[in-house]
Amino acid sequence: MEKHAPLQRQQFGTDFHWGVSTAAFQTEGAWDTDGKGPSIWDTFTAGKGRIKDNHHARTSCNFYHRYPDDVALLREMHIPNFRFSLSWSRILPEGKGTINAKGIAYYDRLIDTLLESGITPWATLYHWDLPQALENLGGWTNRSSIGWFTDYAGICARHFGDRIPQWMVMNEPSVFTGAGYFLGIHAPGRRGLNNYLKAIHHVTMATAAGARVLKDTGNGAVGTTFSFTHIEPHSHKRSDIAAAKRVDTLLNRTFIEPLLGLGYPIDDLPVLRKINSVMRPGDEKQLAFDFDFIGAQAYTREIVRARWLTPYIGAALVPAAKRHVETTDMGWEVYPPALYQVLKALGRYENIPQIMVTENGAAFPDTLVNGRVYDGRRRNYLNDHLRQVLKAKQEGVNVNGYFVWTLTDNFEWAEGYHPRFGLVHVDFETQQRTIKQSGLWYRDFLNGH
Repeated sequence: MEKHAPLQRQQFGTDFHWGVSTAAFQTEGAWDTDGKGPSIWDTFTAGKGRIKDNHHARTSCNFYHRYPDDVALLREMHIPNFRFSLSWSRILPEGKGTINAKGIAYYDRLIDTLLESGITPWATLYHWDLPQALENLGGWTNRSSIGWFTDYAGICARHFGDRIPQWMVMNEPSVFTGAGYFLGIHAPGRRGLNNYLKAIHHVTMATAAGARVLKDTGNGAVGTTFSFTHIEPHSHKRSDIAAAKRVDTLLNRTFIEPLLGLGYPIDDLPVLRKINSVMRPGDEKQLAFDFDFIGAQAYTREIVRARWLTPYIGAALVPAAKRHVETTDMGWEVYPPALYQVLKALGRYENIPQIMVTENGAAFPDTLVNGRVYDGRRRNYLNDHLRQVLKAKQEGVNVNGYFVWTLTDNFEWAEGYHPRFGLVHVDFETQQRTIKQSGLWYRDFLNGH
């Protein structure tokens, strides 16, 4: 096995951004506290059989009440940047109209506590938790969602923009539209191509519109995040290569390219031509925005083979379990070069000024023994993926940040509380926090040891 000298923080440069990422619905709890309205995930998790073991996030990590303790953990772990999301329905219980003053006050307290602790806040406007009141009006399938989101972005910019130096507009639009509006396995549980195409276009339009509001209203840098998966064909057959290209187009290009001014990649994914029925004159110009950075969220690779019985895409994934490779608790292959490949692919776009890895991490079966969690596999995963980031950076890719997913174990959507991604173990019965071995490793790495 090839041996490496230990990674050193200074190898990445003095201006490299180090942090952890979280999301409101996954951590805050307090689902109906202080005037918060229900989100689509509150509704979705209330339905039986939708979440593993019928778990819900009504309490989760109780970050809403315990944020001072978790900010203290950030300080203890020498983590300089904290990415969190704002809950739309905590700020606007009906999604529009009357602002909830207590929701604003909560985020004021969180932001101020971070700043007082010497930690830079990075705020995401939308991490999947659309207000249920707006879903009742069609959600992202309703073109009015562009205006709803723009108004929400303006409220956030006006209230918090003086203290937020780094904004992210959307989190992984390909995931929440595909799983929530096509497959129906995530909130709001809609299915079908018609819902999906509308959601794709309205979300992409809203991303650009929201970014303009943030840029016009505040002084912070404005980015947005995408999930990226390195795709490889199952064989050298032309059919498998073509299938892999279609999947790569769907997962990795559909959302970012129109925002970069390149339009939807309809030539490489014919089903996307149907999106023209959703578009209106002038939309293509409105889709483009010059972001200050792009957030890349990458965890694994997928192997793809042709499968003509699969509607629209003519392809199927070859499950990692059938390939006899190391996997995480999510069933994802552990393949660090995938992150390098994603960064190199992004580096080939001419109009991305800066790339941040805004999520990377792994879920493994952690066990608390005598007050400690020995999670060497996670530590190795993070270390090996950081080597890939450094490799891309040394080859000229303008990657300038790395955020671990995530700070604490939390609610992982349809998987409930089973997958543990945190650097910090959470006992969900007692809310006791314990820094894992991987968290101690990250602390020492950031502290220069």
